[in-house]
Amino acid sequence: MSATIRLARQDDRAAAYHVCLKTGDAGGDGEPVYRDDPDALGRLFVGPYLAFEPAYALILEDADGVCGYALGALDSRAFYARYDAEWRPDLCARYPKPEGDPSTWTRVQEVYGWYHAADYFCPEPYDQYPSHLHIDLLPRAQGQGHGRRLMETLMDRLRADGSPGVHLGMWARNHKAHAFYTRLGFTELARLGSPDDGSLYMGKRWQDTRR
Repeated sequence: MSATIRLARQDDRAAAYHVCLKTGDAGGDGEPVYRDDPDALGRLFVGPYLAFEPAYALILEDADGVCGYALGALDSRAFYARYDAEWRPDLCARYPKPEGDPSTWTRVQEVYGWYHAADYFCPEPYDQYPSHLHIDLLPRAQGQGHGRRLMETLMDRLRADGSPGVHLGMWARNHKAHAFYTRLGFTELARLGSPDDGSLYMGKRWQDTRR
């Protein structure tokens, strides 16, 4: 199915939040586990990029509507500082931190916990990988080369604006995503947490050979 890439608009927010939800369980459908608040993930992983980094917010659209996105930030530390000052306070005010043992929290409560205990980890060496990005595609847009086009379009924009390289974070158990990023020339930079269910950070510098 053909699809076009364009810059995101503010009126794309609901559709992009939906993509985030439908890919929010380690790449699988997150709707069953985030049913109590379908926008919980989108407020964290989509909204700030549409608001603060519009030049690096790309939408994939086909005949049926928005079916994916690639979102990034040129300077990760600057982005997180702005997120912390301008975006997170409202989230914390609207969604109180869950109480009790975190091991008993629902998946939605876990996200609310992330609102209050934000993780701004950037892998080193930072000067080589200062930008970051993430990408999500609905199943109907997968396996057709759209993901590669989105990634390369966004990386070209970051490189043109002076970035020397980019990093991304993912769940370590999302093996499909790991294989995709490896094919694009990303290499492992750091692992946090448990080997099977922790976080994996990968990076790519522009002088790295494209595959």
